[in-house]
Amino acid sequence: MADSEKPCCSFCGVEKSLSVPLIAGNQGRICEACVNLAHQVVSSWGARRKSQQLAPQLRTPMAYKQLLDESVIGQESAKETLAVAVYNHYLRLLNSDREPACRLGEQVELEKANILMAGPSGTGKTLLVRTLARTLGVPFATADATTLTQAGYVGDDVDSIIARLLDAASGDVHLAQWGIVYIDEVDKLARRGSGGTAVRDISGEGVQQALLKMIEGSEVRIAKTGRRNEHGEEQVVDTRNILFIAGGAFAGLEELIGSRLQPLASDIGFLAAPRPVQPGINELLAALLPDDLHGFGLIPEFIGRFPVITFLQELDHATLLRILSEPRNALVKQYQQLFAYQGVTLEVTPAALDFIASQALQRKTGARGLRAALEAALQPTMFSMPSQPGVRRCTLTLVEDAAGERLEVLRSLDETAPPVSGERPPLPAAPRMTLDL
Repeated sequence: MADSEKPCCSFCGVEKSLSVPLIAGNQGRICEACVNLAHQVVSSWGARRKSQQLAPQLRTPMAYKQLLDESVIGQESAKETLAVAVYNHYLRLLNSDREPACRLGEQVELEKANILMAGPSGTGKTLLVRTLARTLGVPFATADATTLTQAGYVGDDVDSIIARLLDAASGDVHLAQWGIVYIDEVDKLARRGSGGTAVRDISGEGVQQALLKMIEGSEVRIAKTGRRNEHGEEQVVDTRNILFIAGGAFAGLEELIGSRLQPLASDIGFLAAPRPVQPGINELLAALLPDDLHGFGLIPEFIGRFPVITFLQELDHATLLRILSEPRNALVKQYQQLFAYQGVTLEVTPAALDFIASQALQRKTGARGLRAALEAALQPTMFSMPSQPGVRRCTLTLVEDAAGERLEVLRSLDETAPPVSGERPPLPAAPRMTLDL
């Protein structure tokens, strides 16, 4: 280059001036506008690489349901709804940067479909979402709606939900924007009725309104508090591609549905028509409509952010029996593995399983009642078994005496068995010493 020629950008050709400085390299120069453009291109490459990493993990809805069948017993309708919704959500993300294969005259922008699950406690709502997130390999964060308050009050702000998701993604913003957020106990955000005193509902309707923009899609600024190499800057997380799933027990919702399906008759007396048989809770939840959620206390704007609404059925005795032994992570298998670590074989008779399922059904706590009943039956054995190296087999069975039916553990002892590994032999008694004055 001649000395008379002015330096120019090697990419766009703009000449160097006081308003356009150039960055000189070994073989050329570049201006500020081309640097910004190159940064945008490289950033899009990073997002595309994230998509390519997630693409091999996307499976068909039928494959997702088969994986859910290994961990959750029953709830066929809910599993099919979740499988289709999750598949469509990530199919949209993986094809967002591609040219649409079907020409419809104009560009079609697909919107995400958040999910709302309703069902009694202990029916597997959290387990379903956690299993899906683990199968997809995406960041997963769960939040308890009861701890959320409006901004400025003591408690967690709604932005803390995205902060947890960012922590699950190890601080990677692009990876966090592909994650799943599960908001549990969302029924506790229902609008409270106005009583005799005017009390500000800081953890009810106000939280619903604060969640609207986040669930629909907005930019949330998260401070880098507690992270390494922070200098007071913030991270911006776009929630448009984050899948939000809300769940709650909605106790009393079946009464609202029943009153809508079968209004109370005003006729009284001998000539009044007999009242129809009240349907079960599963039949009532199957007829769930958004208007019922509005009558429960959720605002219409919040309900509209969850176009996919599904319900989980109440567990019956047969389903509880299957939950005890059939899933991959069944409770009986967990305790058998715990006993196997100590060299003991655990067996549970069918009569004992039937009794445990009956106790859980009486407690009305769903699958959580199974663990409570099984833990109470095995706790005395687990307390004394490590001190008895001769135990080789334990059988949990049902016995009947004057007090009624109860669970009992029968132990098979081996007197010739060696001491348990790691157990020290008893120390010899110390000699008695006296002081002779």
